[in-house]
Amino acid sequence: MMERTVRGRDDRVWTLRSTMEWRQPATADDFEHDVSVGNTSAFVLLTLIIVLTITLVSTIPEDVVAPWNGRMLWLGLLIVLAILFFPARWALRRPWTVVAETGDNGEGEPVERWTGTVRGVFNARSQLTRIAKSIQQDSQPGIEGPLQPVA
Repeated sequence: MMERTVRGRDDRVWTLRSTMEWRQPATADDFEHDVSVGNTSAFVLLTLIIVLTITLVSTIPEDVVAPWNGRMLWLGLLIVLAILFFPARWALRRPWTVVAETGDNGEGEPVERWTGTVRGVFNARSQLTRIAKSIQQDSQPGIEGPLQPVA
Protein backbone atom coordinates (compact mmCIF):
# COMPACT_ATOMS: atom_id res chain seq x y z
CA MET A 1 0.00 0.00 0.00
CA MET A 2 1.27 3.43 -0.93
CA GLU A 3 -0.15 6.59 0.64
CA ARG A 4 0.58 10.26 0.06
CA THR A 5 -0.86 13.62 1.14
CA VAL A 6 -0.99 16.50 -1.35
CA ARG A 7 -2.19 20.10 -1.00
CA GLY A 8 -3.98 21.60 -4.00
CA ARG A 9 -3.92 25.21 -5.22
CA ASP A 10 -7.22 25.86 -3.43
CA ASP A 11 -5.65 24.67 -0.11
CA ARG A 12 -7.70 21.47 0.00
CA VAL A 13 -5.72 18.51 1.33
CA TRP A 14 -5.97 15.35 -0.79
CA THR A 15 -5.08 11.87 0.36
CA LEU A 16 -3.74 9.63 -2.40
CA ARG A 17 -3.42 5.91 -1.84
CA SER A 18 -3.05 2.77 -3.87
CA THR A 19 -3.56 -0.83 -2.83
CA MET A 20 -2.80 -4.04 -4.65
CA GLU A 21 -5.79 -6.18 -5.61
CA TRP A 22 -5.45 -9.93 -5.18
CA ARG A 23 -8.34 -10.63 -7.53
CA GLN A 24 -9.02 -9.13 -10.92
CA PRO A 25 -11.65 -6.39 -10.61
CA ALA A 26 -14.85 -7.17 -12.51
CA THR A 27 -15.42 -4.81 -15.41
CA ALA A 28 -18.08 -4.63 -18.08
CA ASP A 29 -15.54 -5.62 -20.75
CA ASP A 30 -14.81 -9.05 -19.32
CA PHE A 31 -18.13 -10.10 -17.79
CA GLU A 32 -18.04 -13.39 -19.72
CA HIS A 33 -14.79 -14.43 -18.04
CA ASP A 34 -15.69 -13.82 -14.42
CA VAL A 35 -16.44 -17.48 -13.66
CA SER A 36 -13.31 -19.34 -12.61
CA VAL A 37 -12.87 -22.84 -13.98
CA GLY A 38 -10.55 -23.81 -11.15
CA ASN A 39 -6.85 -24.37 -10.64
CA THR A 40 -6.68 -27.87 -12.10
CA SER A 41 -4.94 -26.84 -15.33
CA ALA A 42 -2.25 -24.94 -13.41
CA PHE A 43 -1.51 -27.96 -11.22
CA VAL A 44 -1.41 -30.27 -14.24
CA LEU A 45 1.07 -27.98 -16.05
CA LEU A 46 3.25 -27.62 -12.92
CA THR A 47 3.32 -31.40 -12.47
CA LEU A 48 4.20 -31.85 -16.13
CA ILE A 49 7.09 -29.37 -15.86
CA ILE A 50 8.45 -31.10 -12.76
CA VAL A 51 8.22 -34.56 -14.34
CA LEU A 52 9.90 -33.40 -17.56
CA THR A 53 12.65 -31.64 -15.60
CA ILE A 54 13.38 -34.74 -13.52
CA THR A 55 13.37 -36.87 -16.68
CA LEU A 56 15.74 -34.50 -18.48
CA VAL A 57 18.23 -34.31 -15.62
CA SER A 58 18.13 -38.01 -14.78
CA THR A 59 18.70 -39.18 -18.37
CA ILE A 60 21.86 -37.14 -18.97
CA PRO A 61 24.75 -39.52 -19.74
CA GLU A 62 27.62 -39.67 -17.23
CA ASP A 63 30.25 -38.69 -19.79
CA VAL A 64 28.67 -35.27 -20.41
CA VAL A 65 31.00 -32.52 -19.19
CA ALA A 66 29.18 -29.66 -17.47
CA PRO A 67 30.68 -26.26 -16.64
CA TRP A 68 31.21 -24.98 -13.07
CA ASN A 69 32.28 -28.42 -11.81
CA GLY A 70 28.69 -29.56 -11.33
CA ARG A 71 26.53 -32.06 -13.11
CA MET A 72 24.45 -29.76 -15.27
CA LEU A 73 24.26 -27.01 -12.67
CA TRP A 74 23.73 -24.45 -15.40
CA LEU A 75 20.73 -26.35 -16.71
CA GLY A 76 19.22 -26.45 -13.25
CA LEU A 77 19.70 -22.71 -12.84
CA LEU A 78 18.03 -22.03 -16.18
CA ILE A 79 15.09 -24.24 -15.26
CA VAL A 80 14.68 -22.51 -11.88
CA LEU A 81 14.81 -19.08 -13.56
CA ALA A 82 12.23 -20.17 -16.13
CA ILE A 83 9.91 -21.45 -13.40
CA LEU A 84 10.33 -18.28 -11.27
CA PHE A 85 9.67 -15.97 -14.23
CA PHE A 86 5.92 -16.48 -14.21
CA PRO A 87 5.28 -15.91 -10.47
CA ALA A 88 7.47 -12.79 -10.60
CA ARG A 89 5.57 -11.51 -13.63
CA TRP A 90 2.27 -12.27 -11.90
CA ALA A 91 3.33 -10.31 -8.80
CA LEU A 92 4.56 -7.31 -10.79
CA ARG A 93 1.48 -7.13 -13.04
CA ARG A 94 -1.24 -7.25 -10.36
CA PRO A 95 -3.96 -4.58 -10.62
CA TRP A 96 -3.75 -1.66 -8.18
CA THR A 97 -6.69 0.46 -7.07
CA VAL A 98 -5.76 4.14 -6.91
CA VAL A 99 -7.91 6.47 -4.76
CA ALA A 100 -7.82 10.26 -4.30
CA GLU A 101 -10.00 11.72 -1.52
CA THR A 102 -10.48 15.15 -0.02
CA GLY A 103 -12.68 16.86 2.56
CA ASP A 104 -14.79 15.58 5.42
CA ASN A 105 -18.58 15.68 5.62
CA GLY A 106 -18.61 15.53 9.41
CA GLU A 107 -19.14 11.76 9.55
CA GLY A 108 -15.64 10.78 8.46
CA GLU A 109 -16.60 10.30 4.82
CA PRO A 110 -14.74 12.21 2.10
CA VAL A 111 -16.56 14.99 0.26
CA GLU A 112 -14.88 14.23 -3.05
CA ARG A 113 -13.53 10.83 -4.09
CA TRP A 114 -11.89 9.67 -7.31
CA THR A 115 -10.98 6.02 -7.99
CA GLY A 116 -9.37 4.04 -10.78
CA THR A 117 -7.42 0.88 -11.53
CA VAL A 118 -3.94 0.56 -13.02
CA ARG A 119 -1.90 -2.54 -13.78
CA GLY A 120 1.54 -3.02 -12.25
CA VAL A 121 3.38 -1.69 -9.22
CA PHE A 122 5.63 0.64 -11.21
CA ASN A 123 2.68 2.04 -13.14
CA ALA A 124 0.82 2.63 -9.85
CA ARG A 125 3.75 4.63 -8.47
CA SER A 126 4.06 6.74 -11.60
CA GLN A 127 0.30 7.39 -11.67
CA LEU A 128 0.39 8.55 -8.03
CA THR A 129 3.15 11.00 -8.94
CA ARG A 130 1.18 12.30 -11.95
CA ILE A 131 -2.00 12.65 -9.92
CA ALA A 132 -0.13 14.53 -7.17
CA LYS A 133 1.29 16.98 -9.73
CA SER A 134 -2.14 17.42 -11.28
CA ILE A 135 -3.68 18.19 -7.88
CA GLN A 136 -0.94 20.70 -7.05
CA GLN A 137 -1.48 22.49 -10.38
CA ASP A 138 -5.25 22.18 -10.99
CA SER A 139 -6.64 21.43 -7.49
CA GLN A 140 -8.11 18.12 -8.69
CA PRO A 141 -6.97 14.91 -10.41
CA GLY A 142 -6.71 15.08 -14.17
CA ILE A 143 -9.53 13.65 -16.28
CA GLU A 144 -7.04 12.11 -18.72
CA GLY A 145 -5.64 9.76 -16.06
CA PRO A 146 -7.06 6.51 -14.70
CA LEU A 147 -9.16 8.22 -11.99
CA GLN A 148 -12.85 8.91 -12.40
CA PRO A 149 -15.03 10.83 -9.91
CA VAL A 150 -17.28 8.68 -7.72
CA ALA A 151 -20.73 10.03 -6.88
